[in-house]
Amino acid sequence: MFSATINIVTSYYVIYGIPQRRKTIATTGVIFNLIILAFFKYSPLFASTFLNTNDSIGHFLLTIPLPIGISFFTFEGISLVVDVYKEQYFRDSNHYSLANHAKRTIFFISFFPHLISGPILKAHEFLPQISEKKVGTINWNACVKNLILGYFLKMVVADNLKDFTFWMQYPYFQSFSSISLIFMLFGYSCQIFADFAGYSIIAIGMAKLFGYNFIENFNFPYISTSFSEFWRRWHISLSSFLKEYLYIPLGGNRKGKVRTYVNLLITMTLGGLWHGAAWSYAIWGLFHGTALAVERLYKDYIPTKSNPIVSLFSGIFVFSFVTLAWLLFKLPKIEHVIAFLQSVYNNYSFADNPPLVTYIVLYSLPVILYHLFYLVKERFSIKQIKYDFII
Repeated sequence: MFSATINIVTSYYVIYGIPQRRKTIATTGVIFNLIILAFFKYSPLFASTFLNTNDSIGHFLLTIPLPIGISFFTFEGISLVVDVYKEQYFRDSNHYSLANHAKRTIFFISFFPHLISGPILKAHEFLPQISEKKVGTINWNACVKNLILGYFLKMVVADNLKDFTFWMQYPYFQSFSSISLIFMLFGYSCQIFADFAGYSIIAIGMAKLFGYNFIENFNFPYISTSFSEFWRRWHISLSSFLKEYLYIPLGGNRKGKVRTYVNLLITMTLGGLWHGAAWSYAIWGLFHGTALAVERLYKDYIPTKSNPIVSLFSGIFVFSFVTLAWLLFKLPKIEHVIAFLQSVYNNYSFADNPPLVTYIVLYSLPVILYHLFYLVKERFSIKQIKYDFII
C-alpha cells in the first residue's frame, strides 16, 4: 500500500499537476520505487557483502523479509510513472479525481494473476483495458488452452524434473558421472523453461477469465539461433521492460557502437540482478550482456548470410550457452559452479545412472516436442505462404 500510494500521488500530479514540475515529480517517483525495491530485496546482499552481519545494523539488514511480488509491483509502479510522463492519452476527464485515479492504479498494481512470476504489466498496455467486463465476452477456448498448458508445464514437467535436478546441488553432484551431470544440466534447462513459462501461461489464462489480456511472455525461446532472438522470445515482458525503461534511456544504440555495447552490459547485468539478491545473478546477466555485445560487434563488422546449416549450429550453440549459464541460477556460489564444471570434466570414469537419465529425458520430452512442433508448424506455414503466393 505504501508503494501504491507513492505511485498514485506521483503519477496523478505528473498528469494533472503543474506542467513545469512533471519531470521532477516523475523522477522522484521512480527514485522512491527503486529505493523501496533496493531496501527490501538487496539489503541482505549488501549486508553480507560489505558489513559485519554480527553487529546490529548488519544483522538487521540481513533479516529484512522480502515482500511477495515486490519485483513485479515495483516495476509496474515505475512503468506507470514513466508512461504517464511520456504518454498524453492517460489524461482522461472521466477519471480526473484523485479517488478515481487511485482506484484504477490500485487495480492495475494489485491485479493478482501475474504478481508472483509475471508477466510484468506495463501501464500503457493494461490501463486502457480497465472497463466493465461481461461473462459472455470471455474467450473460454483460449482460457482453457492456456490453463491446461500452463499447469501441465508447471506441475507435470517442472515439478517432476526438480526431483531429479535436485542432485545438481553441492556437494551431491560430485558423486555423479560426467554423462549424468550433462543430462541433469539439460534437464534443468527444460525445468526452468517449464517453470517460468508455465507460471506465465497460467497467469495469461487466469487474466483472460476476467476479460484482460496479457502479452505472450515465452515464445519458444529454445529455437533461437542468436542471443538477440533468444531475448525476443524469453521472458518477453522483462526484456521489453528493460529495453523501454533502461536500455533506451541509457542511450540505446544512438550514441555510437562502444556506448551501445556498454549499455547492453549494464542493462543485462541489472536485469540479472533483478532475478535475485545474489552476485551469481549479476554474473548471469553479465554473461548474457557480453554475448549480446559480442554478437552485435560480430554482425557490425562481419555480415553473414543465413542458411539452414549455419542456423542449426547457431541454434545448438545458443542453447548450449544458455543452458550452461543456468548453472548460476541453480548454484548461487561461484565456487560451486566451478566445482560442478570440474566434476563434468573429471568424472568421466564414474558409473552412469540410467534411471536418473531416463526420467530426465522422459520429463524433458514435452519441452522438446513443444518446440519441435512449433518449428514444424512454422516451416509449414512459410511454405504454404510461398505456395499461395505462387498460385
